[in-house]
Amino acid sequence: MNSQQAQLPAVPFVDLGAQYATIRGPIQEAVMTVLESGHFVGGEFVEKFEEEFNRFVGAKFAVGVSSGTAALELALKASGIGPGAEVIVPANTFFATAEAVSNVGARPIFADVDPITFHIDMNSVQQVWTAKTRAIIPVHLYGRAVDLTELEAFAALHGLTIIEDACQAHGAVRNGVKVGGSGWLTCFSFYPGKNLGAYGDGGAVTGGDPALIEKVRLLRDHGSPKKYEHSVVGTNARLDAMQAAILSVKLRHLAEWNERRRHHAACYAQALAGSEVVVPPVLPPDGEHVFHLFVVRTLYRDALQRHLAQEGIATGIHYPVPLHLTEAYQKLGAPGRGTLPVAEMVSKEILSLPMFAELSPEQIDRVIDSVRRFAANVDSSAPQAVAV
Repeated sequence: MNSQQAQLPAVPFVDLGAQYATIRGPIQEAVMTVLESGHFVGGEFVEKFEEEFNRFVGAKFAVGVSSGTAALELALKASGIGPGAEVIVPANTFFATAEAVSNVGARPIFADVDPITFHIDMNSVQQVWTAKTRAIIPVHLYGRAVDLTELEAFAALHGLTIIEDACQAHGAVRNGVKVGGSGWLTCFSFYPGKNLGAYGDGGAVTGGDPALIEKVRLLRDHGSPKKYEHSVVGTNARLDAMQAAILSVKLRHLAEWNERRRHHAACYAQALAGSEVVVPPVLPPDGEHVFHLFVVRTLYRDALQRHLAQEGIATGIHYPVPLHLTEAYQKLGAPGRGTLPVAEMVSKEILSLPMFAELSPEQIDRVIDSVRRFAANVDSSAPQAVAV
């Protein structure tokens, strides 16, 4: 890093402060409204956000809950998934996807992923399916919508439930349908760094079956249809009013923020084309990817990450250890190294570049310039990696 680069401000991986600066007034007004109302759990603010989010994704119903993990657990419980059941999940996703399965007493079965999209691989699903399989959780990973066509046909053939993990895909579209609007129970996270993020934890479940949605509503609030009446054993997984009010403000900007993310991704992809280290992602049609993350692959991942860090550019790895190889699931008897080769390979090569709506052209140019300078210094005879 030369002296001029050393004087430049760091490029953060995510900048929540920059986002807040653009919506400070409406956010402060929403917070004050909740404070002055004295209603902090459930009530009108949560109901208002549920209806707004429901309309945004094109679902029949939406239920606000306390986190994305809670959304997954409640969706599984509402679907009758519990002890003795097996649930197929992709090996390359955040830990919560499998953790939720374990927390309802079921067993996660890990499937390999597609090397281009990183979505769950149908060939692998067919290989790991057993008579004990009751559900599959496809993950709309990194903001890219999963094509559910083959998965739905497989589920129909074997009588399986699909529960969608959309914790990274707020606003993504596939075949004209927004993620969350398929009718299946679909789980969202509103963790602060998400495309639609609260200022704390939060989540939602959308769906089209009123009976299943009613079960989710009951389960999130101690199984209570009204105070001191409890029709089932539930838990406390409610979305609080403050977060709901904040999310209502942010939801009005989500489509614009997603469009900016797509623009940033296109800039990265075009500028990195032909690089010896990074090949641009296969960009799907507009709307199918909302770029919660911009993930590239390179055989020199660790060296590239160090290089970028030295130049003040923050990056991430999503995810460095496939779920079946985590300590937790190795202790529970998950298959060992070599069993899911694609997930294991990409875990060593993937790197997430800075991605948020407020990235400036100057910041994007800095990232591109730094990556290209690194690429120019690697062995050109080495095989290129790919990106998604």
